Amino acid sequence: MAKSAGDLPLLLANQLCFAVYSTAHAFNRFYKPLLDKLGLTYPQYLVMLVLWEEDGVPVKDIGERLFLDSGTLTPLLKRLEAAGLLKRTRSKEDERQVIVALTPQGEALKEKARSLPLSILAASQCSVAELSTLKSEIVSLREKLNAAVVEDVEA
Repeated sequence: MAKSAGDLPLLLANQLCFAVYSTAHAFNRFYKPLLDKLGLTYPQYLVMLVLWEEDGVPVKDIGERLFLDSGTLTPLLKRLEAAGLLKRTRSKEDERQVIVALTPQGEALKEKARSLPLSILAASQCSVAELSTLKSEIVSLREKLNAAVVEDVEA
């Protein structure tokens, strides 16, 4: 069936969202064997990245950084705690707040994870500058889309 010019925006191959979605799947497939060696899933790895950057943070802060709600984040944290990589405790200042901190085992895992970004760099066959530019553009797009969602909700 011949495609009209009006159909072009609806072609799967022309969808930016599908390109991003399928690229995310490619990242996950690439990361899986590397993360299996660390005993982590990709979402758990993201939590660990947050904690390696800043240890002893409230659950709420982790959720905001990763764009995850507590219903998604809490089971991740429970599994990481059961694996001995982190500890959750109530804040002494505000008992409603749960603070997440690395255990020595969780801190030690950081050394084993250092090679992962280099593996992605090699697999991408891009320069650091190219990947940095691409990341900046994707983050900018995410911020614009998030702002548009807020505007739609408020309208």
